[in-house]
Amino acid sequence: MGSIQSLVTKGIKISVESFFQSEYSNAIENKYIFTYKVKIENNNSFAVKLLRRHWYIFDSNGLFREVEGEGVIGQQPMIESGDEHTYVSWSQLETDMGQMNGKYTMLNLNDNSAFEVEIPFFQLVMPSKLN
Repeated sequence: MGSIQSLVTKGIKISVESFFQSEYSNAIENKYIFTYKVKIENNNSFAVKLLRRHWYIFDSNGLFREVEGEGVIGQQPMIESGDEHTYVSWSQLETDMGQMNGKYTMLNLNDNSAFEVEIPFFQLVMPSKLN
């Protein structure tokens, strides 16, 4: 179980916790699967809608990837003022260590303006590496 990383941008608090998935990983094939749980808290006085995601994924072997697209896990959740949205997703690395960060594009449902929210850096580390 990893530590939780949190960051607040423009009234939106993003908290991320990552988990190594040994049953889906295979070191011989350089396939390391991690899941991560994201909690998005809306501390603004207005409702927001998550429009897009943009991830930066870093492998410890120097491999860098970007993933972007609409919403998260096929959804564009609306988050009322004072409410939160939680989801779980996953990423595959070629090494047993890496990290991710990124940003969400949110829509202020009060005035229909879009704004970006930072996703904090979080580690993807196989538990045996922590010893």
